[in-house]
Amino acid sequence: MIKEFTERELDRIIEMAWEDRTPFEAITFQFGISEQETIEVMRREMKPSSFRMWRKRVQGRTTKHAKLRSDEMDRFKCSRQRNISGNKISKR
Repeated sequence: MIKEFTERELDRIIEMAWEDRTPFEAITFQFGISEQETIEVMRREMKPSSFRMWRKRVQGRTTKHAKLRSDEMDRFKCSRQRNISGNKISKR
């Protein structure tokens, strides 16, 4: 079951999915959707060619999966991003 998101939340989910250093677990933590649901959102919201390009980029990428990351990478967010807490979207 796909949750309903505001336009701002969808934009943030897509932005986080595109970021190389943001793991799917961070999206799950902030928005409560699984990796598969994130993929479905990306498929639904993007042009087919953009979705294929994104899938090719993130498939198997160690930085997108917390279990595959090195122990040195211990944070969800980019150093330029403000704190993420629960379902609140960080301000830019």
